[in-house]
Amino acid sequence: MNRELSVKVATLAAPAASPWLRTTGIALGGSALAAVCAHISLPLYFTPVPLSLAPFAVLILGLLLSPRMASGVFVAYLAEGALGLPVFAPSPLAPGGLAHLFGPTGGYLLAYPLAAALISFLFRHSTRGFSAALISAAAGDLAILVCGGLWLAVLTHASVQSVLTLAVLPFLAGDTLKVAAAGALAIGSQRLRRRNT
Repeated sequence: MNRELSVKVATLAAPAASPWLRTTGIALGGSALAAVCAHISLPLYFTPVPLSLAPFAVLILGLLLSPRMASGVFVAYLAEGALGLPVFAPSPLAPGGLAHLFGPTGGYLLAYPLAAALISFLFRHSTRGFSAALISAAAGDLAILVCGGLWLAVLTHASVQSVLTLAVLPFLAGDTLKVAAAGALAIGSQRLRRRNT
């Protein structure tokens, strides 16, 4: 009798545990993807902001996840970095940990949860076609660039022209490729899921 009761309790508890484990797994997997992308970076001699694949992680996860989950992944990512885990792009101007969030790239990093949620919201309230994916990803990327530029302006007291030259213009070509790649992958993933259902 006790065995039957324990089996019933385990069966009832399993559905409640499953979504929590799935959510945790997605958050950890997403933040790991962001960390790997952040470490694929190229320092630029004329700006304190490196060329990095981290925004690509924001774009693709924003397109694939719900707004809440996409934002949560990047809150977890920022928390991991603030605790000292090596998840941010290496930079001689930012020693890592919490101090990294107050360095030259802090504005970009702090924009990630907002940008991911924005991308997801826009994409989920659209036709979910390739054009919608591009527009949603571009809007999120623009949010990252604007926040990064504003933060750098406050930090360095630079002029608008200087901020555009240091924090926005050098990244437009690369970000255009990231937007296109994220859009193509998201639509490909969407089609694959439809075939398998």
